[in-house]
Amino acid sequence: MEATTATQEQLGRLLSVNVGLPKLVHTGQRVVKTAIWKYPVEGRVQVRGVNLDGDRQADLSVHGGPDKAVYAYAIEETRLWEEELGRELGAGALGENLTTEGIDVSGAVLGERWRVGTTVLEVVQPRLPCFKLGLRMGDPGFLRTFARASRPGAYLKIIEEGELGAGDAIAVDLGGRPDHGVSVRLVADAMLVDHTLIPRAREAPQLIGTLREQMAELV
Repeated sequence: MEATTATQEQLGRLLSVNVGLPKLVHTGQRVVKTAIWKYPVEGRVQVRGVNLDGDRQADLSVHGGPDKAVYAYAIEETRLWEEELGRELGAGALGENLTTEGIDVSGAVLGERWRVGTTVLEVVQPRLPCFKLGLRMGDPGFLRTFARASRPGAYLKIIEEGELGAGDAIAVDLGGRPDHGVSVRLVADAMLVDHTLIPRAREAPQLIGTLREQMAELV
């Protein structure tokens, strides 16, 4: 676990690292390939390229790549889902690679950088759910429920390769935190719930081009 410095603020800790490989799943009507099933792993995990070791995405046209290399979700939000759904979910249930504790992942701002273990990761965008999340949760209607709950979690880009593991501190670079205030939650809400938020979301210089293009089609 790497200690924080005077220029860093410890936000929380890494509760679990979860990985999974693509597999075939029957939907009841057809067979699809998905890697949304992620499971906790022990020990240190290498983070390099656009993946964690042992993790892959099934459909690279919409998943994975530099701007969706790592998906983080807060255990606190998972616990809210457990209460609302009336069943246990646990780490990795939302398809996340990093299950965090003590940090508002959905409240992280675009461009914010985290140091976890020996890696540096940058907050890029929220999760905009596809049908595979409904498949994972056993409920096609969960997509709408997920969108309206404003708990999107955050996709991260790998800035510095390294390794991480459960128990590592998550620290944010205070000098590098953007001051625009546009969070991944706000971006998700703008695209999925309230399009009047789009002008505010577009104020963030770090908003990636693909999302800008999608927002332009919504207004």
